[in-house]
Amino acid sequence: MAYAIVAPRPGGAEILERRDIDPPRPKNGEVLIRHTAIGVNFIDVYFRTGSYPWPVERDLVLGSEGAGVVEAVGEGFTEFKPGDRVAYTVPNGAYATHRTLPAAALVHLPENVKDEQAAGAMLKGLTVHYLIHHSYAVQKGDTVLVHAAAGGVGQIAGQWLKAKGVRAIGTAGGAKKCTLAKEAGYDAVIDYNSGDWVEEVKKLTDGEGVAAVYDGVGTDTILGSIAVLRRFGTLVSFGQASGAPDQFRISHLASNSLRLTRPTLFHHTASRDWLTGAAADLFAVIAEGRVRIETGTPSPLDKVAEVHAALEARKTTGSTILMP
Repeated sequence: MAYAIVAPRPGGAEILERRDIDPPRPKNGEVLIRHTAIGVNFIDVYFRTGSYPWPVERDLVLGSEGAGVVEAVGEGFTEFKPGDRVAYTVPNGAYATHRTLPAAALVHLPENVKDEQAAGAMLKGLTVHYLIHHSYAVQKGDTVLVHAAAGGVGQIAGQWLKAKGVRAIGTAGGAKKCTLAKEAGYDAVIDYNSGDWVEEVKKLTDGEGVAAVYDGVGTDTILGSIAVLRRFGTLVSFGQASGAPDQFRISHLASNSLRLTRPTLFHHTASRDWLTGAAADLFAVIAEGRVRIETGTPSPLDKVAEVHAALEARKTTGSTILMP
């Protein structure tokens, strides 16, 4: 039986409920896929709680990345056929056994990349792609700081930065997460639960500061991120896991003539050329073993409320996967 996990209204993880559905039929330019793996991300929490505006009045199906098999194709798009393995990242709709999508949002999944890897990497891996190639395009020899280094984005970033010859400093909460981040390629990892991470970054850079900070945490870190940037450094604020960084003011940038950008993934993926090119880069570094996608043990799709609770409590590491 096909089913979806629905949030009837904004609220806590306990509001998520399973509902049986009929697999939808693809319209012109659409593809019907059967999910084999679904990724879980903090953006799902933002939507569930109402921190991000809902695209519907009620009954929102969350989930922004997945992998699966094409079951039917609508008119007007010939790139995919039934049986093709595909992956995608779009806002919402993934917490279901079946769904339709615009064909232009899908990419072919190569044989040497597993479904679970793709479902755990499309949103997070493409996020890392734009962060380190566009938001602040790293150069070999740069030193940068990445917050939440043990998370899904953080672990991919550490490995990809190392492959590029970049010195990456990470922050994480607790000894276990620091160990995971270190294993992901970070040159140094700071436990922000047991000391002044700002001073530690300054020591690690001999007082100069870092070229860029990739900050997906928000209110808990934003002012410290500014403090550790070198002159003309770049602050990349791409998330708010601890809350919106409302204490930030433009005048803070004057401390070192800093640059600020607040990018979002889906502005990048709106370009099919960017999507296919970035996905090809991502799949290549995964297949070559330069970036490992740590997915752990997948959880059943209908246990997603428990997964959300663990994610909000920062008890998860790497990429979290749901299996229909």
